Amino acid sequence: MYMETQTISASISNANNTRNTSFASEESNVLTLDIMLTVVKATIMVAIMVGAILGNLLVISSVIKFERLRVLTNYFIVSLAFADLLVAMLVMPFNFSITILGKWIFGRVMCDIFNSNDVLFSTASILHLCCISMDRFIAIMHPLEYESKMTSRRVTIMIVLTWVASILISYIPIHTQLYTTEEVYNDLQENPEDCSFNVNRTYAAISSSVSFWIPCTIMIFVYVKIFIEARRQETQIKSSAYFSNGHRRTNGSCLSAVDNLERRSERKRMKREHKAAKTLGIIMGAFVLCFLPFFLWYLITSMCRENCPYPTVVTGILFWTGYLNSTLNPIIYAYFNRDFRNAFRKLLKINKLQCQSSDPSGQALYANGSDVRDNVHLPLDYTWNEKEPAAPL
Repeated sequence: MYMETQTISASISNANNTRNTSFASEESNVLTLDIMLTVVKATIMVAIMVGAILGNLLVISSVIKFERLRVLTNYFIVSLAFADLLVAMLVMPFNFSITILGKWIFGRVMCDIFNSNDVLFSTASILHLCCISMDRFIAIMHPLEYESKMTSRRVTIMIVLTWVASILISYIPIHTQLYTTEEVYNDLQENPEDCSFNVNRTYAAISSSVSFWIPCTIMIFVYVKIFIEARRQETQIKSSAYFSNGHRRTNGSCLSAVDNLERRSERKRMKREHKAAKTLGIIMGAFVLCFLPFFLWYLITSMCRENCPYPTVVTGILFWTGYLNSTLNPIIYAYFNRDFRNAFRKLLKINKLQCQSSDPSGQALYANGSDVRDNVHLPLDYTWNEKEPAAPL
């Protein structure tokens, strides 16, 4: 009987040991998986931060260093790059720490500053894209009036108003507690490790309208109008090609060389504007893909509050998808604009063929990304003149 009891006890002990070993193994696997996921998330976030910092520094440095890029419309580009740079330097690192640590460690005052900066710089970035689309609209729809309408003073006013609007929608309501409810604010004061940005319905509607819905609507309207005009100009280019070849006769004689030159110049201008329309579409597409999911989530969850539960991971994905736009903007310029590509190569000391615009007149294509890449082969002695001013946008 005693031996049987010992045997049963040993069996139970072995079973417990096996169960404990199994649990320990499962916990070890879960821990390993968590570490791997953390490493993957950290790698992606660091790549977005570094890409945004380096890319936007290159944009700013290029315009400052090279006279060719110091055209009026590039004021918008520099200001946009500055906003994107501040997103990467003053916003992303704090969100990175929240994602990795799972809590806020910088105190309540820094939490308000972080949320204010997030709204400020993201709004400024979006509003700058809206200003760029409006600039392109005037250049393409009213080319003869562009220089009189888009003066240095007017561009400066637009940039200042963009930053003022961004400050008004961020720092003032957040630091006066107008952005949230009293209950949520008191809960945040009692829990210093929570830096959630829980807003009331009024602020959600106003802030999302100013930061996204109104600019997005303007950009869509502008691009539709530009696309229609670009198609019309494309048809005009094809029909005018007959004149430029010298086959069309007027009053029994060929068009003069001066007329042909004027027609070629106008045709090249329309081609550049057509390329600008394509690039604007790419910029707007990237903007919508990055920000639309976030602002839909932001508005819906703010309106229905606790009735709309969602996984915490969704918040991180949507925030960083929006931040990704700050990295994509300089990449778009570098890929689609030959002047920026050459400037980047010079700054990075890359020894590649420095190409000027394929335009025989020597004019640079649009400095905000209108130079769609092509397969034009230039002679080996064709160099990029960094001091020659780019054509106005």
